[in-house]
Amino acid sequence: MLEIYGWSDEFRAAFEPFAERGLVPARVSVQQRGILTLVSEAGELSATLGGRFARDAAQGDHPVAGDWVGVAVQPDGTGVIQALVPRRTAFVRRAAGSGAVDQVVAANADTALLVAALTRDLNLRRLERYLALAWSSGAQPVIVLTKADLCEDVETLVRGVEAIAFGVQVLVVATPLREGLDALEALLEPGKTAVLLGSSGAGKSTLVNALAGEEQRMATQETRAADERGRHTTTHRELILLPSGAILLDTPGMRELGVVDTSEVADAFEDVEELAQRCRFNDCAHDTEPGCAVRAALEAGELEEERYASYVKLEREKAYFDRRDDPAKLVAERERWKAAGKAGQEAMRAKGRR
Repeated sequence: MLEIYGWSDEFRAAFEPFAERGLVPARVSVQQRGILTLVSEAGELSATLGGRFARDAAQGDHPVAGDWVGVAVQPDGTGVIQALVPRRTAFVRRAAGSGAVDQVVAANADTALLVAALTRDLNLRRLERYLALAWSSGAQPVIVLTKADLCEDVETLVRGVEAIAFGVQVLVVATPLREGLDALEALLEPGKTAVLLGSSGAGKSTLVNALAGEEQRMATQETRAADERGRHTTTHRELILLPSGAILLDTPGMRELGVVDTSEVADAFEDVEELAQRCRFNDCAHDTEPGCAVRAALEAGELEEERYASYVKLEREKAYFDRRDDPAKLVAERERWKAAGKAGQEAMRAKGRR
């Protein structure tokens, strides 16, 4: 039973300390508004968090869809979650602000299917953020471009996506016609988990229905004609066992991805990183320094201004999170700005005395 849902020797070894406490392994199959449903050797059961576990768990360590947990099964057939098995991969949506809480979107996925529609709402900058999120999670990203049957110039849009998708496979599908589905299904292996990530209206629910072989497995709604954006049809996170034995982890659409963990920006922007290595100076800021390969590529039109601006923005977010998560760096940054402020004031006073 558990092997069907991705239980492996790696998870079994990690679970040994929890087994010694009399707990049984289970995987979170449905997460909806704080209600968790698990799959275990005993079948499906609803579960709540144990009081001590809920109190002592670190930020981000409360179970989400895809997590493996240690459960104490109660006489009434419900479960109490007492432990979280260390995650192999985790998709974390970072939140800005000193009091904000980072959100774990999904756990233990082997593949990240980044779904975007070939419509006016196709946004390469947003897709770059999804790629950074996927690379930082530890899963292998795959871009799935849907609604090819509604697009008049598929080749042009696909070339634009491929230009930012270094080392990432790009699949084009027309779900109602089942075009491209065979290539996608070939990537989904039995016992392996693929998480679906994408904006509302990208066609994720329609894709799930086609892969699951059930017409209304997931509810779908038409996109709004005015802006081609979809309504939120998936409001929870759920593991779906496909006929092939592969596992899909469906998630709600995210119109605003927000700030992401950008520890793997280099993978999402391999072209910019490669240019930066050619700069004359190792600490080049790509501004006015002589011998800057990045500025040269921008001026020659070899690197798009919008893509570089996206890279810079994500790098700044990365620096922000480094400071936020490291008190020493935060103090150093504050001292730097304080010194800069004092220097500015002294310069203004000197200018006034002239």
